Amino acid sequence: MLHVPASVAIYVYTAPADLRKGFDGLSGIVRDKFQADPLDGSLFLFFNRRRDRLKILHFDGGGFWLYYRLLEAGTFETVAGEGPKAQIDATQLAMLLGGVSLGSVRRKRYRRAS
Repeated sequence: MLHVPASVAIYVYTAPADLRKGFDGLSGIVRDKFQADPLDGSLFLFFNRRRDRLKILHFDGGGFWLYYRLLEAGTFETVAGEGPKAQIDATQLAMLLGGVSLGSVRRKRYRRAS
């Protein structure tokens, strides 16, 4: 399982991406669609049209990492965003990779008993 610190920004490309693209092609999408720098240490997620494959582009300071996930069954949850991009946090990424529906999760706030 991928461990991501809470301080890392995570961006999702909500439109279907051509996952035949490698480092350069996905970096071009980041620059063009996100108006962002792929070298800033953020994670950038890309799904195929059927949403059964995922690529994550990450630059760690020494070079690019490209993570690839193929589901044996099912699809990844759709992430809503403004235009072709959305931002999620590390908890939502873990739920997305774990197959948990982001829309069905309700967060409760607890108070300490007095």
